[in-house]
Amino acid sequence: MNLPFPSGRQDKRRVLLDAVESVREVITAGAEQAEREGTLPPATVDALYDSRLMALKLPVELGGAEVDPVTLMDVIEAMALYDATAAWVLMVGATSIGLAGAFLPGEAIQQIFTDDRVPRSVGVAAPGGDAEPTDGGFNITAHWTFGSGTPHAEWISGGVRIPGVKGGPPEIRRAIFRSSDAQIHDNWQVAGLRGTGSCDFSVSNLFVPEEFTFTPGGVPRRGGPLFLLGRAGFVIPEHAGVALGLGFRSLNSIIELAKSKSRGTSSRYLIANRPAFQGEIGQMEIRLRAARSLMVNVLEEAWEVASRGSPVSLEFQSIMRSCCVYVTETAMDAVNLAFRNGGGEALRESSDLQQCLRDMHGVAQHYMVSRTSYEAHGQHLLGMTDVDLMR
Repeated sequence: MNLPFPSGRQDKRRVLLDAVESVREVITAGAEQAEREGTLPPATVDALYDSRLMALKLPVELGGAEVDPVTLMDVIEAMALYDATAAWVLMVGATSIGLAGAFLPGEAIQQIFTDDRVPRSVGVAAPGGDAEPTDGGFNITAHWTFGSGTPHAEWISGGVRIPGVKGGPPEIRRAIFRSSDAQIHDNWQVAGLRGTGSCDFSVSNLFVPEEFTFTPGGVPRRGGPLFLLGRAGFVIPEHAGVALGLGFRSLNSIIELAKSKSRGTSSRYLIANRPAFQGEIGQMEIRLRAARSLMVNVLEEAWEVASRGSPVSLEFQSIMRSCCVYVTETAMDAVNLAFRNGGGEALRESSDLQQCLRDMHGVAQHYMVSRTSYEAHGQHLLGMTDVDLMR
């Protein structure tokens, strides 16, 4: 592949943030259609791939950007500031193809990475069914949920369970196959993140060759420290980025509305002139800044460990995940505050405040930002062993 990115961290960050800005007009123009149709329109999808943004997490050996986690958060946040749906699809697509690029054997890479471009791929990490070993591979029957971006994918990956040896626990792998081999279920009718096309997909007795399966984690076949952040650490930056983008976007929206909207019978009751609102909005902006700074600090610490060639420990991943939950909760507070102060205007479908509210609550439903992460962190603090980070 030939998708060269600058090698320097700051230069790479600048190129990617410029790419976010370059697709803004196309993405915002397609936002209403995405909401209406439940999936991103073709022009938006083309923009995400043609801009090279989908190479965010792809190994350098395959022409990818393979960014550091703070840059990853920055890029996703920048897009979520104007379209959380596109940011979410970018998050899932870049993660799916990045993992495949890092961990798949060479035989599969040669068939998937063709035509000098980033393949259109989505995936679900959670196991959706069983993979029965057979000659040369596996027969898979499974049903996965929340496949964000599935309607426009060429390749789909999903977690599967392989029977354990001698009655032992099953092995969890990821299988990748052509989207034409799966049944896509048109069941994405939801309140938030409507345009992400997060449909279910399933396969029945599908043969998948051994070389089209991989186990995320451990030492990657390609790529560097990005793939040593761990299962949770690998996806935490972009979850934080989507939440922060929505949080700051909602504050921007209510600040603009507050300058012209009155609540009461006189123009002197402009929202912006109310001391209570001034205090709330000031405090909320600082809380968002503080949450963001916390996330940056933790991501930098993880990156330092991974850059030395050491996998990030489960204990530190629990800290990363808990910080991401804290960022999400803080962003939700910001969105709720903005919506509440928007009054009746916030109820209109044309209002950015209601869009932020719906999308933020959709973002917060994801398993990765479950409050159970606080429990795992607490267990580590208490010196407990056998902590299940992803329960």
